[in-house]
Amino acid sequence: MNLARIWTIANNGFRETIRDRIFYFVGFFALLLAIALRLLPEISVGTHEKIFLDLGLGAMALLGAIVAIFVGTGLINKEIEKRTVLVLIPKPLSRAELILGKHLGLSAVLTVMLAIMTVIYLALLSLSKISYALNTILVSQLFLLVELALLIAVAILFGTFTSSILATLFSFGIYLMGHISSNLLKLGALSKNATVESITKAIYLILPDLERLNLKNQAVYGLLPSSEELVSNAAYGILYAALLLSIAILIFSRREF
Repeated sequence: MNLARIWTIANNGFRETIRDRIFYFVGFFALLLAIALRLLPEISVGTHEKIFLDLGLGAMALLGAIVAIFVGTGLINKEIEKRTVLVLIPKPLSRAELILGKHLGLSAVLTVMLAIMTVIYLALLSLSKISYALNTILVSQLFLLVELALLIAVAILFGTFTSSILATLFSFGIYLMGHISSNLLKLGALSKNATVESITKAIYLILPDLERLNLKNQAVYGLLPSSEELVSNAAYGILYAALLLSIAILIFSRREF
């Protein structure tokens, strides 16, 4: 494993993704918030500030997920379809380095994208004199980055063994199920049925619990979980992403081209 080669792949992936006009999403985000800032006071008197806080955080999470999934599923598939993988693999570049470099490159793009959107969001909040808890918003954004890194790993995993369309559908399915998996576990417990409980537990253990990384609701009200819970949830997201990347590397290393 050569860090210099991983850095080169990540750097090239970063530039390539930037060229794909990813930051049009930032412009759309700014336009959405500007329109919301104008309309919300008229249609939700007295609650528009909380709605705007929630809307901004939710929009960043959704746009980030869209980029992570749509771009992430094509990171490896694009190399296979264009046959450029045949040029890369014979060189002194391992398949693990290729996958890790691609993941780091897209993670860097999303970090920059999320940082710009957060600055726009905070600037509009300040200009509108809407009160907010800066520390809780920043912590929630850090956890959103962990969630997006995990989603990129999901997208890359599916992209190593299936088509871009199927990989995108599967990744979106994991994203949606990951946000309700904890509710499925509670539903199984309420059913008082051993079979249902076993099934829901199995689903919960297999799927990532993305709600552990979702701090948007707490950020709106200026609340945060305990430090121990934050560390535990961050470690969960990082380790889960590492596990998915390990599986992706294993599958990709067995593919013949």
